Amino acid sequence: MSTFSSLDAWLTHLETAHPVGIDMGLDRIRQVKDALQLQFACPIFTVGGTNGKGSTCAILETVLLKAGYHVGCHTSPHLLAFNERARIDGNEASDADLLEHFEAVEKARLSLAQPVSLTYFEFTTLAIMHLFASRGLDAVILEVGLGGRLDAVNVLDADCAIVTSIDIDHTQYLGDTREKIGFEKAGIFRAGRPAICADPMPPQTLVDHAKAIGADLWLFGRDFRYEGQAGSERQQWSYVGRAQRRSALAYPALRGANQLINTSAALAALEAMRDRVPVSAQDIRLGLANVELPGRFQVLPGKPAVVLDVGHNPHAAAVLAQNLGGMGYFPYTYAVFGAMRDKDIAGVLRHLKGEIDHWCVTDLPGARAASAEELEGTLRAAGVVDGPDSSVTRYETPAAAFQDALKRAGENDRILVFGSFLTVAGVIALRKSQQH
Repeated sequence: MSTFSSLDAWLTHLETAHPVGIDMGLDRIRQVKDALQLQFACPIFTVGGTNGKGSTCAILETVLLKAGYHVGCHTSPHLLAFNERARIDGNEASDADLLEHFEAVEKARLSLAQPVSLTYFEFTTLAIMHLFASRGLDAVILEVGLGGRLDAVNVLDADCAIVTSIDIDHTQYLGDTREKIGFEKAGIFRAGRPAICADPMPPQTLVDHAKAIGADLWLFGRDFRYEGQAGSERQQWSYVGRAQRRSALAYPALRGANQLINTSAALAALEAMRDRVPVSAQDIRLGLANVELPGRFQVLPGKPAVVLDVGHNPHAAAVLAQNLGGMGYFPYTYAVFGAMRDKDIAGVLRHLKGEIDHWCVTDLPGARAASAEELEGTLRAAGVVDGPDSSVTRYETPAAAFQDALKRAGENDRILVFGSFLTVAGVIALRKSQQH
């Protein structure tokens, strides 16, 4: 049995173990799951959608932890360390925690009469599920990777499934319309079980699929919603569900315009599952006050203002532009930007062009990444010129781009670091190294 003595060695091996990085379909992973005899006695929440998945997972996780439950949470991708993908009771799993479960997946894979190969995401997702199953948890939260219907996470039957938003992304795998993508996302729903959809305008395909399989569909605006509280000194809001109302809630500690929709979806899921994991109003208050999520409109303390955001599709860029507009006045905004070539880069820039003066575009590692030169070309085509009030400069790394932006920015200016997870990770890693 091929086995490795460190987590890094395993991950390096898995990057090349399967012929293609993304291979849609559940047949291979299902065979290995069955060989592992993977099962859970606790409720499983799955969270899919185009944007807002990470926030929704974090809110669910934090509320359940404040209610005293033992919770496993799997999210992806990671910013700095793979271990971020597996949290138990709010703490990242250690390398040692993970290693035995990587070995268990490999053993199960090789036990098949005809061993199959698994992608990096499939293999690591199974290992994390196996870790969670070994811990006797009270609830497990799993973020869907890509799509839903054919995603590795969908190998488990969720007790409650959430779709946060549906927008155009990953078109080469999911289709090029919201209707096609909505159908793929709805694949995480199960018959007779709560299916929460937080998109205010859900594609008909999602609604039809939920109906066809007999899922208990909760639609935003019909089955649950949020209400702002007018005239209250401090900003407060209420969650209104089918049978529960949670009043006088504080805004979640996550910043940004979309967080009330994400929070409402999490609270609808908790309402739907209240027989199995009841939570009190106080648990919700504490959860919302303490939720944290790096890289989601994260404003760092100090001057100049630094904003980190992993938004990398037009839908996320529109929300980011709205959030930046709500921050007040800054003489100049510098953007450190790097992205994958398969993203709608022109669509992203269209939303943010009006908020950004100086663009610091960067190369990123990996074959999928757009080069700084390509990003500059897209900005020039969008009409960005060089002058005292606007510019485009190219860099080889996010760290180099950020350091130059810091040199040029005045203390009342603002620096936005956004795009791919790799862009934000490069700057977080640089800041960490400077603190030591």
